[in-house]
Amino acid sequence: MTLQSHIQVNRLSVHYGVGGGLLGGGGVLKAVDDISLEIPRGSFFGLVGESGSGKTTLGRAILKAAPISEGEVRYVDEEVDYDIGRLGKRELKDYRKRTQLIFQDPYAALSPRMTVRDIIAEPIEVMKLTKSRAETDERVREIAARCRLNLEHLRRFPHAFSGGQRQRISIARALVCQPKFLVADESVAALDVSIQADILNLLKSLQKDMDITFLFISHDLSVVAHTCDYVAVMYLGAIVEMAPSRELFTAPKHPYTKALLSAIPSLDPDDRGTAQKLEGEIPSPLNKPSGCRFHTRCPIATARCSVETPQWEAHSPGHFAACHFAE
Repeated sequence: MTLQSHIQVNRLSVHYGVGGGLLGGGGVLKAVDDISLEIPRGSFFGLVGESGSGKTTLGRAILKAAPISEGEVRYVDEEVDYDIGRLGKRELKDYRKRTQLIFQDPYAALSPRMTVRDIIAEPIEVMKLTKSRAETDERVREIAARCRLNLEHLRRFPHAFSGGQRQRISIARALVCQPKFLVADESVAALDVSIQADILNLLKSLQKDMDITFLFISHDLSVVAHTCDYVAVMYLGAIVEMAPSRELFTAPKHPYTKALLSAIPSLDPDDRGTAQKLEGEIPSPLNKPSGCRFHTRCPIATARCSVETPQWEAHSPGHFAACHFAE
């Protein structure tokens, strides 16, 4: 793995106008607010945070499936260097071949009226990546085997499969056009724990075999610890900490990261009941707190936190955090 960036995000913002309706008083929902990060080529990059923190919106903005309000996203590989916000139709069509998304819900993501063969083949048929049905079938059989699907499964419909098998079908569909960058959006959240491990091991194996860069979006830090090389922690539209996985889990700097880590279930009886509880709900993106956006729930917040925005600072090589008391 090289450290050359595959995805470069520079001060990215995604804002949505919210209408006032009958009562008036519309506003701007800042789903992603001034984010910068780099995803190294060939890495398994984790993005974690509570529901509503903006993780999915960031992933979709990188795929050009959500509008970019401000800032820049660049995609770089051996052949192209794309500014995602300025892609023309021809470049966008090429970009779609290079990037794909694995959806969260394997039950809702697959058409019940299509066979597994047709579901997997649809991307390459739409993008016209093969010249004949025989070539398409060969590509489908190859990727199905990589995703541990039997050839007899290709004739069946999605309702005949379990959740784990359906997710393998979704993964095969995302990989059939041989993308270089893949966003996995809560791709194991709907599965049993034992099945989660199987799917995660499959993704890691495919990443190495096919040299794919992953953005793995999750709310579960224990899952991220099992798979990811780097982790960024997101809260209320912004990244509050980012580090190599081992360092983030052994020496977290931000109180929000520490709270998420303390909530991971432990088999040690002495550790049970020691989770750090965060008071209150995550604030609305329509009305974000001043200063540090986490200060309304932070156990160590002071008056300074409510008025002064913390700076994004490096605390060791590759380890960044935005907190007045990160040391």
